[in-house]
Parts: sequence; structure tokens; C-alpha cells
Amino acid sequence: MKLDYHNIKDEGKFTITSFQCGPSLQLLQEKGLYKIVWCTEGEEKIVVDGYEVTLKKNQVLFCTPVNIVDIPKDNYGLIAFVFNREFYCIQHNDPEVSCMGLLFYGSSNAPIIDLNEKDQRSFNALLILFQEEFETKDHIQGEMLRTLLKRMLITSTRLIKQETNQADLSIKQVDLIRKFNILVEQHYKEKHQVAEYAELLYKSPKTLSNFFKKHNVSSPLKIINERIAAEAKRLLLYSDKSAEEIAYELGYKEPSHFSKFFKKQTGSSPLAFRKS
Repeated sequence: MKLDYHNIKDEGKFTITSFQCGPSLQLLQEKGLYKIVWCTEGEEKIVVDGYEVTLKKNQVLFCTPVNIVDIPKDNYGLIAFVFNREFYCIQHNDPEVSCMGLLFYGSSNAPIIDLNEKDQRSFNALLILFQEEFETKDHIQGEMLRTLLKRMLITSTRLIKQETNQADLSIKQVDLIRKFNILVEQHYKEKHQVAEYAELLYKSPKTLSNFFKKHNVSSPLKIINERIAAEAKRLLLYSDKSAEEIAYELGYKEPSHFSKFFKKQTGSSPLAFRKS
């Protein structure tokens, strides 16, 4: 299965594929595309930013345009929903869907949700509606596809809140977590300290850290460090930039400080990581 929508006027692109044709495998490596990968059969192994991820049946993975995803050619138990910002802008539509900072952020530790039987029926029903809409070539086709995608994202956002123990939090509390993740995504190259983000959120560093700890969320410092490390890994694996150039790009004035940070995060030096 490979269903494609392309609006020539606004360059909006949306594809649903089950990877049974060669070109589909390259989709997840293209820049500028959001990727939602649903495992429908068995247990499938994929690679996100150079690291293997195992998706079990009825788990769904969410990746941003910065994530590079590789899928072995013999993996056919997967369905991917792939779209660009021109088709559906996550940031612009966030007030309605509220998935930024929950489903989509740039870490290599991409969010995964589990579908129970009810959720599976919902996703299967949506897939049927998607297929019907792809066959309907009229002037509102794009809007109908966006509506269905929005429904999928809202359902997924509800699920990830439940699975991360955020379902019982107030909207204000969930927004604090989301806003922090969004700010890290925007500023991780120049802001490396919790205090810098706490200031942007009008909180003290201690208040912010205690809030995350109370609600069993990874600490603010861990989130910051993981985001920096994720970008460093991507650049080492998929660019020809030197470790020194990467250090400066990620906001380190001294390359030696970056090397020390990277080794602490990964257990190996930047050069050893690139060679591995």
C-alpha cells in the first residue's frame, strides 16, 4: 500500500505506506517530514538516528523532521504516515491539538504509545477512512485528510498523557511540561542550563526540577542533555563535520568541554562514536 497526496500550489505532501515498494523506504530519511510509524504485525526493528528501536505489535512511534529513520527492507509489518509542514503544521495547529512537546520533539528517544483493543479499532477505522479519502479526488480532499490526521494526533496525545501519568494533571501542569520541551527544542544549541529555561518559564530552577520529579518526568537537566547529545550523534553519523565544528554548532566555546560532555552521555568520545 502506498497512498500519496501532493498539492502543487502549497507543496503540501502526505503519504501513507506499508513499505512494500522500494521508494517508500527512503521516505523516512528525507528532511522536512514528520513520521508516524505504526507496527501492525509481530515485532519490528527500526533505526532512529543510528540507534535500534524495537516496535511491538500495535505500538506507534512519533518522529520529527530532524529524526532520521531507517527501516530494513524485509520489515512489512509497519505502516507509516508521513507529512510535511506545508500539509499540516504541528506548531501552527498546536493550540487545537496540543501535541508539541509530547508527541513531537527532537530527541532520539522518540515517543512511543501502546494501542489497546479500543485504540486499535480506532486506528483501523481511521486507516479505512484515509484510504477512502485518498481515492476521492476533489477540491476538499486535502482538508478532509488533514481532519483525519488531526483526529489521529488528538487520540495519540490523549494516550501519551495517560501512559506518562499526565492524564490527571491540570491543563496548566501539562502545558508546563510541553512548554519546557518546546523551549529545549528551540534553544538547546545556546542554552544548556536548567536556570536559563526556568527563567523563560518564570519559575525558579528548583521549582521546575521539583515539579518534574513529583510527576515522574525525566529531570529538566536530563532532557536538555539528551537533546544536545541526540543532535551531536546525528551530526557525527550523518554529516562530515568535525567534532570541533559540531562543538561550536552546539554552543560550546571549547571543543574539549563538548568532548567531555559527549563521553559522559554516551560512554565514548566523538571520534570513537563516529567510527563505531
